[in-house]
Amino acid sequence: MNIRDLDAAMRSMAESLSKPGNLAASLDRIVRAAQETVPGADEASITVRHADGHLETSAATSDIVLRADELQYELREGPCYDAVTKEDATAPGEKATQSRDMSHDARWPRFGPRVADLGLRSQLGLRLATVGESATGLNLYGYTLEAFEGDQEGLPQLFASHARVALGYANELQSLQGAVGTRETIGKAIGILMQRYDLTDERAFEFLIRTSQNTNTKLRDVAERIVSLGPIPADSK
Repeated sequence: MNIRDLDAAMRSMAESLSKPGNLAASLDRIVRAAQETVPGADEASITVRHADGHLETSAATSDIVLRADELQYELREGPCYDAVTKEDATAPGEKATQSRDMSHDARWPRFGPRVADLGLRSQLGLRLATVGESATGLNLYGYTLEAFEGDQEGLPQLFASHARVALGYANELQSLQGAVGTRETIGKAIGILMQRYDLTDERAFEFLIRTSQNTNTKLRDVAERIVSLGPIPADSK
Protein backbone atom coordinates (compact mmCIF):
# COMPACT_ATOMS: atom_id res chain seq x y z
CA MET A 1 0.00 0.00 0.00
CA ASN A 2 1.33 3.42 -0.92
CA ILE A 3 0.97 6.74 0.89
CA ARG A 4 -1.94 7.80 -1.31
CA ASP A 5 -3.89 4.62 -0.53
CA LEU A 6 -3.23 4.99 3.18
CA ASP A 7 -4.24 8.64 3.18
CA ALA A 8 -7.49 7.73 1.42
CA ALA A 9 -8.16 5.06 4.03
CA MET A 10 -7.41 7.51 6.84
CA ARG A 11 -9.78 10.09 5.38
CA SER A 12 -12.47 7.43 5.18
CA MET A 13 -11.85 6.49 8.82
CA ALA A 14 -11.96 10.14 9.90
CA GLU A 15 -15.27 10.56 8.10
CA SER A 16 -16.77 7.53 9.85
CA LEU A 17 -15.50 8.75 13.23
CA SER A 18 -17.05 12.16 12.66
CA LYS A 19 -20.47 10.57 12.91
CA PRO A 20 -22.20 10.28 16.31
CA GLY A 21 -21.08 7.24 18.28
CA ASN A 22 -19.67 6.17 21.60
CA LEU A 23 -15.99 5.92 22.47
CA ALA A 24 -15.94 2.11 22.41
CA ALA A 25 -17.25 2.03 18.84
CA SER A 26 -14.65 4.60 17.79
CA LEU A 27 -11.79 2.58 19.34
CA ASP A 28 -13.02 -0.52 17.52
CA ARG A 29 -13.00 1.40 14.24
CA ILE A 30 -9.40 2.46 14.87
CA VAL A 31 -8.09 -1.10 15.38
CA ARG A 32 -10.06 -2.40 12.39
CA ALA A 33 -8.66 0.38 10.23
CA ALA A 34 -5.12 -0.43 11.43
CA GLN A 35 -5.62 -4.07 10.50
CA GLU A 36 -6.90 -3.10 7.05
CA THR A 37 -4.46 -0.33 6.17
CA VAL A 38 -1.09 -0.73 7.94
CA PRO A 39 1.23 -3.10 6.02
CA GLY A 40 2.23 -6.05 8.19
CA ALA A 41 -0.46 -5.45 10.82
CA ASP A 42 -2.39 -8.70 10.91
CA GLU A 43 -3.89 -7.85 14.30
CA ALA A 44 -4.25 -4.70 16.40
CA SER A 45 -5.39 -3.52 19.81
CA ILE A 46 -5.53 -0.42 21.98
CA THR A 47 -4.08 -0.46 25.49
CA VAL A 48 -5.12 2.07 28.12
CA ARG A 49 -3.04 2.76 31.21
CA HIS A 50 -5.32 4.29 33.82
CA ALA A 51 -4.23 6.83 36.42
CA ASP A 52 -3.92 4.07 39.05
CA GLY A 53 -1.54 2.11 36.82
CA HIS A 54 -4.09 -0.53 35.81
CA LEU A 55 -3.79 -1.67 32.18
CA GLU A 56 -6.63 -2.89 30.02
CA THR A 57 -7.35 -3.56 26.37
CA SER A 58 -10.12 -1.27 25.14
CA ALA A 59 -10.39 -2.67 21.61
CA ALA A 60 -8.93 -5.69 19.80
CA THR A 61 -9.28 -7.41 16.46
CA SER A 62 -9.30 -10.98 17.82
CA ASP A 63 -9.20 -13.18 20.90
CA ILE A 64 -5.55 -13.99 20.14
CA VAL A 65 -4.70 -10.32 20.56
CA LEU A 66 -6.59 -10.15 23.84
CA ARG A 67 -4.54 -13.08 25.14
CA ALA A 68 -1.30 -11.50 23.92
CA ASP A 69 -2.16 -8.23 25.63
CA GLU A 70 -3.03 -10.05 28.84
CA LEU A 71 0.41 -11.68 28.76
CA GLN A 72 2.04 -8.25 28.46
CA TYR A 73 0.15 -6.98 31.48
CA GLU A 74 0.78 -10.15 33.49
CA LEU A 75 4.50 -10.33 32.74
CA ARG A 76 4.99 -6.55 32.66
CA GLU A 77 6.99 -6.61 29.47
CA GLY A 78 6.46 -6.14 25.76
CA PRO A 79 6.53 -3.36 23.14
CA CYS A 80 3.15 -1.83 23.97
CA TYR A 81 3.66 -2.30 27.72
CA ASP A 82 6.85 -0.25 27.43
CA ALA A 83 5.17 2.33 25.21
CA VAL A 84 2.46 3.14 27.77
CA THR A 85 4.29 2.61 31.08
CA LYS A 86 7.92 3.71 30.84
CA GLU A 87 8.73 7.31 31.69
CA ASP A 88 11.30 7.41 28.87
CA ALA A 89 8.95 5.62 26.49
CA THR A 90 8.35 6.85 22.99
CA ALA A 91 6.40 10.10 23.08
CA PRO A 92 3.31 10.51 20.89
CA GLY A 93 4.30 10.96 17.28
CA GLU A 94 7.85 9.63 17.66
CA LYS A 95 9.38 6.32 16.60
CA ALA A 96 7.60 3.21 17.78
CA THR A 97 8.88 0.42 20.02
CA GLN A 98 9.08 -2.70 17.87
CA SER A 99 10.36 -6.25 17.70
CA ARG A 100 11.32 -7.91 14.43
CA ASP A 101 11.33 -11.39 16.00
CA MET A 102 9.49 -11.81 19.30
CA SER A 103 10.80 -15.34 19.85
CA HIS A 104 14.42 -14.09 19.99
CA ASP A 105 14.20 -10.61 21.49
CA ALA A 106 16.37 -10.22 24.60
CA ARG A 107 14.39 -7.16 25.77
CA TRP A 108 11.34 -9.28 26.57
CA PRO A 109 12.69 -12.76 27.44
CA ARG A 110 9.49 -14.04 29.09
CA PHE A 111 6.82 -12.42 26.96
CA GLY A 112 8.49 -12.88 23.56
CA PRO A 113 8.54 -16.69 23.32
CA ARG A 114 5.02 -16.98 24.74
CA VAL A 115 3.47 -14.54 22.29
CA ALA A 116 5.40 -16.24 19.47
CA ASP A 117 3.76 -19.52 20.53
CA LEU A 118 0.43 -17.83 19.74
CA GLY A 119 1.67 -17.29 16.20
CA LEU A 120 2.46 -13.58 16.60
CA ARG A 121 6.04 -13.14 15.41
CA SER A 122 6.44 -9.35 15.08
CA GLN A 123 5.11 -6.54 17.22
CA LEU A 124 5.05 -2.77 17.27
CA GLY A 125 3.77 -0.47 20.02
CA LEU A 126 3.09 3.26 19.70
CA ARG A 127 1.98 5.69 22.36
CA LEU A 128 -1.05 7.58 21.05
CA ALA A 129 -1.75 9.98 23.88
CA THR A 130 -0.80 10.94 27.43
CA VAL A 131 -3.27 12.76 29.65
CA GLY A 132 -2.08 13.30 33.22
CA GLU A 133 -1.23 9.89 34.66
CA SER A 134 -3.09 8.03 31.90
CA ALA A 135 -1.73 6.87 28.55
CA THR A 136 -3.11 5.17 25.45
CA GLY A 137 -1.13 2.93 23.11
CA LEU A 138 -1.71 1.29 19.74
CA ASN A 139 -0.46 -2.30 19.57
CA LEU A 140 0.21 -3.88 16.15
CA TYR A 141 0.97 -7.59 15.70
CA GLY A 142 2.26 -9.46 12.64
CA TYR A 143 2.15 -13.19 11.94
CA THR A 144 5.43 -12.94 10.00
CA LEU A 145 8.96 -11.99 11.00
CA GLU A 146 10.04 -8.38 10.35
CA ALA A 147 6.46 -7.47 9.47
CA PHE A 148 7.02 -3.73 9.88
CA GLU A 149 10.28 -3.42 7.93
CA GLY A 150 11.05 -2.19 4.42
CA ASP A 151 10.03 0.78 2.33
CA GLN A 152 6.80 1.30 4.25
CA GLU A 153 8.39 1.30 7.71
CA GLY A 154 7.07 4.80 8.51
CA LEU A 155 3.43 4.07 7.70
CA PRO A 156 2.47 2.88 11.21
CA GLN A 157 3.52 6.28 12.56
CA LEU A 158 1.48 8.01 9.87
CA PHE A 159 -1.51 5.89 10.83
CA ALA A 160 -0.93 6.70 14.50
CA SER A 161 -1.02 10.43 13.80
CA HIS A 162 -4.43 10.05 12.15
CA ALA A 163 -5.63 7.71 14.89
CA ARG A 164 -4.51 10.23 17.52
CA VAL A 165 -6.81 12.85 16.01
CA ALA A 166 -9.64 10.33 15.78
CA LEU A 167 -9.11 9.34 19.41
CA GLY A 168 -9.18 12.97 20.46
CA TYR A 169 -12.38 13.40 18.46
CA ALA A 170 -14.00 10.38 20.12
CA ASN A 171 -13.02 11.59 23.60
CA GLU A 172 -14.43 15.02 22.86
CA LEU A 173 -17.70 13.55 21.59
CA GLN A 174 -18.04 11.51 24.77
CA SER A 175 -17.33 14.50 27.00
CA LEU A 176 -19.81 16.63 25.08
CA GLN A 177 -22.77 14.31 25.40
CA GLY A 178 -25.73 16.48 26.34
CA ALA A 179 -23.81 19.74 25.88
CA VAL A 180 -25.98 20.93 22.99
CA GLY A 181 -24.74 24.53 23.04
CA THR A 182 -21.09 23.44 22.93
CA ARG A 183 -21.72 21.06 20.03
CA GLU A 184 -23.42 23.85 18.12
CA THR A 185 -20.42 26.14 18.71
CA ILE A 186 -18.02 23.48 17.46
CA GLY A 187 -20.24 22.90 14.43
CA LYS A 188 -20.18 26.62 13.63
CA ALA A 189 -16.38 26.73 14.02
CA ILE A 190 -16.00 23.77 11.64
CA GLY A 191 -18.19 25.55 9.10
CA ILE A 192 -16.12 28.73 9.36
CA LEU A 193 -12.84 26.82 8.93
CA MET A 194 -14.25 24.98 5.91
CA GLN A 195 -15.19 28.31 4.31
CA ARG A 196 -12.07 30.16 5.33
CA TYR A 197 -9.48 27.56 4.32
CA ASP A 198 -11.43 25.42 1.81
CA LEU A 199 -11.30 22.34 4.06
CA THR A 200 -13.50 19.27 4.31
CA ASP A 201 -15.43 18.89 7.56
CA GLU A 202 -13.08 16.19 8.90
CA ARG A 203 -9.98 18.26 8.09
CA ALA A 204 -11.55 21.25 9.82
CA PHE A 205 -12.19 19.16 12.93
CA GLU A 206 -8.62 17.82 12.85
CA PHE A 207 -7.47 21.46 12.88
CA LEU A 208 -9.59 22.12 15.98
CA ILE A 209 -8.28 19.03 17.77
CA ARG A 210 -4.63 19.80 16.99
CA THR A 211 -5.00 23.43 18.04
CA SER A 212 -6.63 22.33 21.28
CA GLN A 213 -3.86 19.81 22.02
CA ASN A 214 -0.95 22.04 20.96
CA THR A 215 -2.14 25.03 22.99
CA ASN A 216 -3.52 23.02 25.94
CA THR A 217 -6.84 24.81 25.45
CA LYS A 218 -10.28 23.24 25.75
CA LEU A 219 -11.83 22.44 22.38
CA ARG A 220 -14.88 24.53 23.30
CA ASP A 221 -12.71 27.59 23.91
CA VAL A 222 -10.85 27.13 20.61
CA ALA A 223 -14.18 26.88 18.79
CA GLU A 224 -15.55 29.98 20.51
CA ARG A 225 -12.52 32.03 19.44
CA ILE A 226 -12.95 30.97 15.81
CA VAL A 227 -16.68 31.71 15.89
CA SER A 228 -15.97 35.15 17.33
CA LEU A 229 -13.89 35.96 14.23
CA GLY A 230 -16.71 34.90 11.94
CA PRO A 231 -16.65 33.91 8.25
CA ILE A 232 -14.76 35.78 5.57
CA PRO A 233 -16.93 38.62 4.16
CA ALA A 234 -18.13 37.88 0.62
CA ASP A 235 -16.57 41.07 -0.81
CA SER A 236 -13.11 40.17 0.58
CA LYS A 237 -12.77 36.89 -1.25
